[in-house]
Amino acid sequence: MDLNLSIIEALKPVEVEKVADFIAGMQKDSGEIPWSVGGKTDPWDHIESAMGLSVAGYFSQAERAYQWLIKTQLPDGSWWSESKDGVIINATKETNFAAYVAVGVYHHYLITGNKEFLRTMWPTVSRGIQFAINMQAPDGEIYWARNQAGVIDKMALLTGCSSIYMSIKCALAIAGELGIRKLGWQKAGERLGETICNRPDLFNMIKSRFSMDWYYPILCGAVSGDEAKKRIDHLWDKFVVPDWGVRCVSDRPWVTMAETSEFILTLAGIDDLTRAKAIFSWLGDKRYPDGSYWMGVTFPDSVIWPEEKTAWTAAAVLLAWDAINGVTPAARIFNHRYWQERQ
Repeated sequence: MDLNLSIIEALKPVEVEKVADFIAGMQKDSGEIPWSVGGKTDPWDHIESAMGLSVAGYFSQAERAYQWLIKTQLPDGSWWSESKDGVIINATKETNFAAYVAVGVYHHYLITGNKEFLRTMWPTVSRGIQFAINMQAPDGEIYWARNQAGVIDKMALLTGCSSIYMSIKCALAIAGELGIRKLGWQKAGERLGETICNRPDLFNMIKSRFSMDWYYPILCGAVSGDEAKKRIDHLWDKFVVPDWGVRCVSDRPWVTMAETSEFILTLAGIDDLTRAKAIFSWLGDKRYPDGSYWMGVTFPDSVIWPEEKTAWTAAAVLLAWDAINGVTPAARIFNHRYWQERQ
């Protein structure tokens, strides 16, 4: 690992309000937060953007984003994968997208303590989680999607299933706050976690070139302890580029600010704060004057690509900033010890 831990650049300040203003400026009157100005919207990144708003204390804007999810949820608990200006452009229904609302809702609750918000969101969370769990395979993995006709595509993604595992944990935490028992969800989550840890052969949509398949099983807490540390160290040099960030794919000279931020969350999750802070320091010069962050950059030629300014990238940076500084009560939502202490 080519990382100098003895000399860590002082963390450049994050202009939290400026970053949040950028995200909020993207939000439509309906509460929807598209990727970018004039861009598409998908439910997962919409939720990520809302989480960034919550970190910054923009609670009304975040709650408007969750109201949009209530209004647009389909009867089976899912959302269409992509829309643009109210028009469906991808009619797939992804389990990962449906379940992730639980993470956003629990994150907002941890910051605000607003139990009425939990009660309002519970039917939406419950339907989203159940949509995903209904597509759990006999061996524990969760199929990734249904098509517009309702036919299940029996393929499984390691990153997607890791995200669902985190979503189930948060949904169970919400249920606990509301005095609701969901033993079926708990069993489904346990089976999914065991599959993530022990059955890599079941994830038949192979994306090992992608860094997310490396760190997401740790980010969600399925892989922990010594195994998490070994997994991090094993592929560190494959994905981490000193002074630049984390590659999206291992065989391309391209790092992205979202993957870098999520990896910082992963390191903070296992209390590896020294390296998390070191990598966060690399983000300081990869931003625009308006508070947004570059989506990606090639190295060593330093070409910003793509030039799209995405709300969810800015939100990911805010989440990473919170995780390493402990500013909000939700800073530990991805922390392994936090979930162990809840048991």
